[in-house]
Amino acid sequence: MPAIEHKLNITEEEIPENIRLIAEKQGECPKTKQQQIEQFRNHILEQKNCLPHRNDDKYLEKFLRARYWKIGASYKLLCNYYKFREDNKRFYEKVRPMDLRHLGDENILTVTPYRDQLGHRILIYRFGCWRPNRVTVDDIFRATIILQELGSLEPISQIMGGVAIFDLKDLGLEHMLHLSPSVAQKMIALLVTSMPIRTAALHIVNQNWLFNAAFKIFKPFLNASMREKLYIHGSDMSSLHKHIYPEHLPKRYGGLHEDYLYTLWLDMLEQQCAESEIQKDMEQLGFIFD
Repeated sequence: MPAIEHKLNITEEEIPENIRLIAEKQGECPKTKQQQIEQFRNHILEQKNCLPHRNDDKYLEKFLRARYWKIGASYKLLCNYYKFREDNKRFYEKVRPMDLRHLGDENILTVTPYRDQLGHRILIYRFGCWRPNRVTVDDIFRATIILQELGSLEPISQIMGGVAIFDLKDLGLEHMLHLSPSVAQKMIALLVTSMPIRTAALHIVNQNWLFNAAFKIFKPFLNASMREKLYIHGSDMSSLHKHIYPEHLPKRYGGLHEDYLYTLWLDMLEQQCAESEIQKDMEQLGFIFD
């Protein structure tokens, strides 16, 4: 296959026509978009429960897109987002993204540099690769947040959301000891309720006998809508392929692609940050680049 470039699609001009049509079906009307953003801004000021660090059009638009341009639902998401930030300051403040390269070395999580057939980025966790004595739970959260925040800068991802694969091969008791209800709640918050980017589906693959115990920890935090988007495939990759076509998957899941490490996104971040507003956006969230 040709080389895949790690690049964020951060301009509106990069939205394909078919995804523009999907955006319109979701409630985004080019003629009234400016008015809808202004209504959202006024709603935020009137409610006064949550005052974001930015209220420019570009920033507010991603919250509206994540909730299909419904003012009430978008405002709830905005409040959830800032509450999560307030409750988990250690995931944001004084975090240096470049210090998290060891997660790429361990191959615990990544996001594909390509999209699936519907336009989703794919967030992949391989928890069996996680060595808790080398990588902390907090660092996994920090790395996830960096990927989610970067994804939320992409108009295509704002419209389509993303999908997640939880690969539970080699999940062991040493991992279960760290999967507390608090950890489960934070993970679901990041993937479902508290980030301005939708998770369209959660796919569980290669689960073993420990999965039932792990699922009991996560299940209470999954709402009815998310449970409908949860798919458990075991080792049957043909089942996964019904949702994500093989040409958009790594070889380990019966696909065509090589594995692309998390560190490649950090390399992109170093390069692309110097050429765009990405670094400024991330620094406003508390991340440090030096």
